[in-house]
Amino acid sequence: MKLLVLNEARHAIDSSFVEQRCAVTPATVMRFTRMGFTVMIEQDAGALSGYPDAAYTEQGASIVEATAEVLGDADIVLYVNRPLSSQLEQLKASALVIGHIDPFFQQELVESMASKGLSTLSVEMIPRSSRAQKMDALSSQASLAGYVMMMQAANALPSILPMMMTPSGTIKPAKVFIIGAGVAGLQAIATAKRLGANVLAYDTRPVVAEQVESLGGKFLKIDIGETGQTKDGYAKELTDEQKAKQQDAQRDAIADSDIVITTAQLFGRKPPVLISKATLALMKPGSVVVDMAALSGGNVEGSVPGETAVVEGVTVIGDGHWSQRVARNATDMYANNLINLIDEFFDTESKQFTLDLEDEILASSVITHAGDITNDMLKNAYKGG
Repeated sequence: MKLLVLNEARHAIDSSFVEQRCAVTPATVMRFTRMGFTVMIEQDAGALSGYPDAAYTEQGASIVEATAEVLGDADIVLYVNRPLSSQLEQLKASALVIGHIDPFFQQELVESMASKGLSTLSVEMIPRSSRAQKMDALSSQASLAGYVMMMQAANALPSILPMMMTPSGTIKPAKVFIIGAGVAGLQAIATAKRLGANVLAYDTRPVVAEQVESLGGKFLKIDIGETGQTKDGYAKELTDEQKAKQQDAQRDAIADSDIVITTAQLFGRKPPVLISKATLALMKPGSVVVDMAALSGGNVEGSVPGETAVVEGVTVIGDGHWSQRVARNATDMYANNLINLIDEFFDTESKQFTLDLEDEILASSVITHAGDITNDMLKNAYKGG
């Protein structure tokens, strides 16, 4: 089988940023070639994550300058993001495309991929099960995002995070409030504690309180009635009344914090607005808020997608593309997710990727196959159901 990896810095899906990650590392290329794949990599695909072409060729890959010449030959195409419509026209109908497709907000693209006859595996749709952990790209990238967001906030804050006792006086530790204790939130908590801050966290799922406390943070308890999480581990959407209670209870914690990081994102839907401008105005001047969801709608009123803004005297960071800041590690982790995914379903005798739609992982994550959209959740979303 022929496997192709593109240089996504050259083929931008969004002109506001340059993709620095790559879908493979030299180590995963070595594994692919041992499995019997012919690996083709577009020139300089790994350069921005610290992997020159020579590192790939040493492991058996071939470097191609013009992907138009090989797109039609590829059996599997690995993306960090998703294909451009111009690339779809060149792919053969039987090809398997794997990447962050963002399917709930890319209906036209998904429908085009289905009509082209492509098999599409959206890594966002991989279930959060024990068996799928090693393939869970959303979690691997979110973990890095939590670290990056905390470091950006620390850099933007005009004071230090740890307590410091000096002859000139004692500096109290900074107060950090994390809203959302999923993968990103937990990593932000751990990073803030390592930096010496006092950390408070909140999540609509009381079940995560123990995890917060195991990292040294305190859990803010708010009684908003029945909450919980989906079968995939995501927080369920709150009612308007619950949202109002939550915001009221969080207001004091936010006003008392030097840094607030919001990580609330809803699977397949726009994120909730958690912090209003009126609440920002209660914070000390120079305080910092990081809005993880800024690019997809925002948790913070006034945050600017892809930018850092000052709102009511507070620095609001909405840069997005968080794992880009640590592109080497982000590439390593994502490439490992992909090799684990392909290895799980690779038939060593036939040397083929087995697309078994009865398997729970593939049933969830394969969204187009044989000319159809195969994921019922997507079908309902596209119909407005």
